[in-house]
Amino acid sequence: MALDLSAARENMVENQVRTNDVTDLAIQDAMRAVARERFCPPGKSYLAYAEAAVEYAPGFFLMEPRVIAKLLQAIWPQPGQRALCIAAPYAAAVLNHMGLRVTLLQPDGAASEVAAAALAGTDVALRSGALIEVGEEHGFDVVVCEGAVPQTPPAWISAIAVGGRLGVVERHGPVGKARLYMRGVDGLAAARELFDATSPILQGFVTPPAFVF
Repeated sequence: MALDLSAARENMVENQVRTNDVTDLAIQDAMRAVARERFCPPGKSYLAYAEAAVEYAPGFFLMEPRVIAKLLQAIWPQPGQRALCIAAPYAAAVLNHMGLRVTLLQPDGAASEVAAAALAGTDVALRSGALIEVGEEHGFDVVVCEGAVPQTPPAWISAIAVGGRLGVVERHGPVGKARLYMRGVDGLAAARELFDATSPILQGFVTPPAFVF
């Protein structure tokens, strides 16, 4: 019997998103519409709606639905805004469905190939390159990363416009913290913690060793 993925998608929104205080109806509707299984490896579509991160290329993951939904709500995306998604192909599809102008930054190789195939037919601008550097393009209203990093690179914070928001998970041990960075009218960025998350650390971002006394 074929798996009813449309029903699984609805269950994901009802049981993993809405129950975790994601009340933004536009985010809920977009997550109902975007086929998350398109980003999963062949034969692994059944993992798309599990309450877990899904590896779509070596070292790169779709965030848990609960976590990415809460991050997206925190950055408050609005139609027409400019969005930068860093190693975040599913988030890029969701924001594109919500009417944002989306640029997706993926590393060269398998991760970029998966994203290109999954996002074919959308107007998401796919750019390949080093994740830590972002590139010359700046002034994004919202920025989101679909993976954990030990520390948010300064280039990611610099990419946000005045009034812009960045959502990211910073993780040093078993449990990380989702963090929201916001740039004020004075040009300075402030940050606050949002919630706990155990999302996997992105490939290429090494966790500093812990010291034992």
